[in-house]
Amino acid sequence: MQKNLYLLPFLLLFISCKNEKAVPVLNTSNYFDVLNEEFTGDLAYETTSFVEKYWRVVGNTGFNKSVYKIAEELEKAGFVKEDSATSNDILTYRIEKRPLKNPTWESVNAFVKIVGDEVPLLGHSTNRNMIALNSYSTPKEGVNAEVVYVKDLKKLKELDVKGKIVFVETNPHRIFNQAIVKGGALGLITYSNPKYLQPQKNTTSIQFRTIPLNKEVKSWAIAMSYKAKEELKAALLKGKVFLDVHIETNIYPSEELTIVADIKGDKYPKERLVFSAHIQEPGANDNATGVGVALEMATLTAELIKNNIFVPNRTLTFLWGDEIISTNRYVKEDSIRAKDIKWGISLDMVGEDTQKTGGTFLIEKMPDPSAIWTRGNDKHTEWGGRKMKLEEMTPHYLNDFLIDKFKEQGKRTNWIVNTNPFEGGSDHVPFLKRNIPSVLFWHFTDQFYHTDNDRIDKVSKKTLKNVGIASLASAYTLLNADSITAKSILQDIEKAAIERLQEEQKQSEIALKKGDSLSTQLSIISAWKDWYINSTKTTLDVVKGSTKHQEYIKDASEKIDSLSSKITEELTRIKTN
Repeated sequence: MQKNLYLLPFLLLFISCKNEKAVPVLNTSNYFDVLNEEFTGDLAYETTSFVEKYWRVVGNTGFNKSVYKIAEELEKAGFVKEDSATSNDILTYRIEKRPLKNPTWESVNAFVKIVGDEVPLLGHSTNRNMIALNSYSTPKEGVNAEVVYVKDLKKLKELDVKGKIVFVETNPHRIFNQAIVKGGALGLITYSNPKYLQPQKNTTSIQFRTIPLNKEVKSWAIAMSYKAKEELKAALLKGKVFLDVHIETNIYPSEELTIVADIKGDKYPKERLVFSAHIQEPGANDNATGVGVALEMATLTAELIKNNIFVPNRTLTFLWGDEIISTNRYVKEDSIRAKDIKWGISLDMVGEDTQKTGGTFLIEKMPDPSAIWTRGNDKHTEWGGRKMKLEEMTPHYLNDFLIDKFKEQGKRTNWIVNTNPFEGGSDHVPFLKRNIPSVLFWHFTDQFYHTDNDRIDKVSKKTLKNVGIASLASAYTLLNADSITAKSILQDIEKAAIERLQEEQKQSEIALKKGDSLSTQLSIISAWKDWYINSTKTTLDVVKGSTKHQEYIKDASEKIDSLSSKITEELTRIKTN
């Protein structure tokens, strides 16, 4: 009996070890299996919840607290400050600090009342987007002045608005100079919610607005919800209206913070993939979700590396900062580093509960011919995109590679993944301007986009998880890409090219029946053929000049070219018969 008691602790330890979950070493065959188990979405959601509490402008309290929250979590995960790291440290981070040229801004409190009414027209506690960015505080006693409704903006310059509050249904930035600087108005009260926000349904939403920072006039603007706008217009129909306006903001000198985390590659440390997630904006989905997903991606990768489950051959970088500005600086300030950035990905609005927000998850593609001829299943979002030119195309395998990876996660979890032609406007643009392959992960249409109803209740942990898993599976594949990966990507490109050309043939046949010109249709087919043939050549970037792979590229290109020729002949036959 005594002997068995001595053995009991060892037996319990054996049972515990046996029952402990063993995570297999990561490779291309099990990325999705492992990541679907290990990426919980908990840290992504927790971080989103922390960040979304603040109206974030670069340099202000909420922006800076978000940066230091990221740093805290990185350190917990084992990241070391770059200035104290050794050559053996794989996980490092730094916080870059630069003085801001202009002061930062933050909203504190506000309310607007129609004089004579007991209930405020608007209050900051429920409409935190009501104060236009760069607005100054009113005097402590507030401002009490008559409202002048300007329906025809062309007549604004003819009106006497001095000492009054100008009410317009347009963006306040548009009329600030005429009404405030030249006209002497005390302030602006405006309404300009676009239709895709469904303002008559979401009657309390206010999309945030900006006015020029003017240190001389120190004026302000208030943005209204649909409900407030209708109430004010109804009051004006009864006669003169005076408003009692109280605004409190902080405008002060500050510094710009950017946080960069590196996970050093084992074989090719200079080559890297960069994920960029901007911190500024007032919302939860935009873009606290991008911040949160990127942070969980970084910390989980650190854990997998520490446990010898994953070894990246190339460097993985995470960048958090001011939208476009921080990313643009990162790719421009160090030309040697920029030369080895192989891929850039923007995480922007990546956690939406689409049952509430509408729209769908989207991969915004690098410029391809769908940004010139948008037809069939290709559709621009309500955000909008200009028609591009052939010389602006950027053939690369990244589009179809990422679409395939995200569709794979979609099939696993019944998650809808769609694409849109290039539109711009986020952190993928600076990469593309430096000829670095880059796409945007986002959601649209979002009926709460840029409004004060973009709160944590519109965020889905399931979506955060799906985006994080698919992003990491894609990243790990690229970081450790070799000749086998390159061949697999090439095969996928060939398949995608065939499917695209066949679809474009159908669209061209429809167009010809409607009387469209044959030359235009042949130009479209030719553009897609060239785009895909040139895309096949980009797979050489991970195989270091393999002669064998060049033969594979030649074979794939010939198949694409052959199909294109057949389609051209068929379209010509249809038109001439």
